Amino acid sequence: MSYSDPIDKYNGAINALIWGDGDRTIAVGGENCLPFYIFEGEIPNRPVLALEVLDIKPNNWPQALVDVYGDVYDDPVKWARKCAEDYKAPCIMLTLTGTDPNGLDMSSEEASKIVADVLSAVKVPLIVYGTGSIGKDSEVLKKVAEDNAKNNFLLGFAQEDNYKTIAAAGMGFNKSIVGQTPLDVNLAKQLNILITQLGLDPQRIAMDPTTGGLGYGVEYTYSVIERLKLAALKQGDKMTQMPILNNVGQEVWKIKENKIKFEDAPSIGDPTERGIAWEVITAVTLLIAGSNIVTMRHPRSLQSVSGIVDDLF
Repeated sequence: MSYSDPIDKYNGAINALIWGDGDRTIAVGGENCLPFYIFEGEIPNRPVLALEVLDIKPNNWPQALVDVYGDVYDDPVKWARKCAEDYKAPCIMLTLTGTDPNGLDMSSEEASKIVADVLSAVKVPLIVYGTGSIGKDSEVLKKVAEDNAKNNFLLGFAQEDNYKTIAAAGMGFNKSIVGQTPLDVNLAKQLNILITQLGLDPQRIAMDPTTGGLGYGVEYTYSVIERLKLAALKQGDKMTQMPILNNVGQEVWKIKENKIKFEDAPSIGDPTERGIAWEVITAVTLLIAGSNIVTMRHPRSLQSVSGIVDDLF
């Protein structure tokens, strides 16, 4: 009896999302099969890995990250350059933490200048993220998009209560945007519907379904991403065909296990190695689920995950 491989057929494909300028253009998505299933279809663009940079000095990062970035914490331009040049980050996520109204409450003008300075300093694509404050993000991200209209960076994140302002900024100033929803397939789809109804091209939208780290909801995140991918590929649902972004570093390095000093818990091992392993496991898990863009914090995590992606391809 002859044998044939059980190859699945798919009815849809993930949108190809392109951003960046000149020699720092990057593309994600475009695949017409499940993640790493290169025997069933085509995956023209590999997942993109990014290192995160903050606009201000963080005051609660663990020592493992201080050891890496402590010499450039006070200058986002130097920090971004170090990530791009020393650690070979293919992409940088610039998080505008300083604009948080519950923190420094920096002005949109200050934030926009920082974005412009980073864009001038590095030769890799940029993702610009707000803090999640509905009103302040609307103000800041609009200003950032307007002042840097000539640059095509990925702008995020839009939420149900401010998507109109951020989507309008994307349309008006040639930006692709990220929509964020709280770990729910239907909410993610609905936000995409709302954004496209405003007139933004679906090819210029990415989804951030929210990220749970290892031990803190990674399996639920995996399930949501998996269901989005199945709807996009198997059912051909156009409102779930946007590439997916997961902000892994932010989630992993804030948990208590990665802030405990060695002397306080010697039985669980070296805190640097623990944190890196935690970040790598979370990132690889979500890449296997179907994430297209993963942001991290430790350069060794980036290096390890990049090697794993190479092996899987």
